Amino acid sequence: MPAEELDDWVRELLAAYELTDTQVDIDKVLSLAGVAAHGIVRPAAPLTTYVAGYAAGLAVGRGQASEKHAMDSADALAREVLQARVTAGTDD
Repeated sequence: MPAEELDDWVRELLAAYELTDTQVDIDKVLSLAGVAAHGIVRPAAPLTTYVAGYAAGLAVGRGQASEKHAMDSADALAREVLQARVTAGTDD
């Protein structure tokens, strides 16, 4: 799917959720999905991005962080957990 189609899709989806003021870093989300898919198993990609997004949303909703900080933190934590899992798997 070309980048323009992804941009359009994300805008449409955000509008459906009435989140038109929200910015989504598509490249970062896809990168996280790729790390999860290759580091764990392919189905881990959507699950990882969903959980990271959910955690970011909760942090924003609870007033714990700005949207950008919450999304960046959720992405970073997911990558840390993935890296630890991959590293632990290579220690066998």
